[in-house]
Amino acid sequence: MAAMHSDSRQAAGTPAGPLAGVKVVDMTSVVMGPFATQILAALGADVIKVESPEGDNMRHVGPMRNPGMGPIFLQANQGKRSIVLDLKQAAAREALLQLLAGADVFISNVRPQAMARLGLAYEDLAQRHPRLIHVSCCGFDQAGPYAARPAYDDLIQGATGVPWLAQQYGGGEPAYAPMTLGDRVTGLHAVYAVTAALYAREKTGQGQAVVVPMFEAMTQFILGDHMAGLSFDPPLGEAGYARLLTRHRKPYRTRDGHLCVLIYNDKHWHSFFNAIGQGERMREPMFATHGQRAANIDAVYAEVARLMEERSTAEWRALLDAADVPNMPMASPEDLLADPHHAATGFVREIDHPTEGRLRTTGNPTQWSGTPAPAHAAAAPQLGQHTLQVLREAGLAEARIAALQASGACMQAPSSNDTEKNPCPAI
Repeated sequence: MAAMHSDSRQAAGTPAGPLAGVKVVDMTSVVMGPFATQILAALGADVIKVESPEGDNMRHVGPMRNPGMGPIFLQANQGKRSIVLDLKQAAAREALLQLLAGADVFISNVRPQAMARLGLAYEDLAQRHPRLIHVSCCGFDQAGPYAARPAYDDLIQGATGVPWLAQQYGGGEPAYAPMTLGDRVTGLHAVYAVTAALYAREKTGQGQAVVVPMFEAMTQFILGDHMAGLSFDPPLGEAGYARLLTRHRKPYRTRDGHLCVLIYNDKHWHSFFNAIGQGERMREPMFATHGQRAANIDAVYAEVARLMEERSTAEWRALLDAADVPNMPMASPEDLLADPHHAATGFVREIDHPTEGRLRTTGNPTQWSGTPAPAHAAAAPQLGQHTLQVLREAGLAEARIAALQASGACMQAPSSNDTEKNPCPAI
């Protein structure tokens, strides 16, 4: 099998991760692409984040201790190295091309039309770098009429029905899901696309172009649940999975708070009614079978909501746990950070960032018996923190780096250890 590129940063004897030796040149920004490449970095890939002189937009969002180091950026860019190249300049583009010569994957979420203008489309790179996997995370499949349209999470949520579903569920105004749902769903598609393309290259020896579009990814995500009767031609009913859309599908109000409960299969329902001393209710038509419960789901959940108000949250948790009926508390972000399960597994952890101080972050949710990933990813980088290091690794001569410096085509964070050796302009 063809070997991946080695990672000179990996210390001997330390966990390398399943993607150790894979080099990813990452020209993504905001959330979708950085979320994907952060996962690749957590799995051991050497991810080199290529930023403009202004930096990733998410550097500048949210409360922060120092400029350019916002919390979403810090979470989504752990384990990466940052270089700054002004790709409007030809010399910077040539430096990037040399960097790509040693890369396995080139991933971007710049619109394909803009990448073509920069000479960085797959067709521009394939002959020079035949083993390179070129991944384009974009808004829309490039064969359709929306190909050149801009795409952001809010727009894609709207275009794929998330606000419509929220309106159907709540009976009020349409609303976006309060998280970057489209970005993160598509980012996960990008992760498996990269890993599958690496596997294919091991078989064929050839790189390829991979397109990961948000609109299609979210359309699949939504219609998987809500195609419903429209799955059939002619239709056998309307769109929408009724159980997900009933207004009573929400955390149930208890006597003193709320509790998340899912009484799902026959065993759960028998156990639930027996636990509250109403076992005979399983003979009622709307509770008797899974099909009948599904057909009357609004009334079924409304009755559970009524019953849940009769006891406190603690009483319900004890009763439902004893009956093996699935339930979980309704948590806030603060509760999630303090969750005892995360405390036991170490998934939520604290790290010391060299410039941002003590930070809370999350680990890798997957576990690997044979190729465990490093327990602690490197902290998210300052803008241009690794510019000189990466350019030297790519084989650029000092004179050429100095020329890039003089033109402003490269930039280096002033805190880097490299600055005294060859000070590119500070940012």
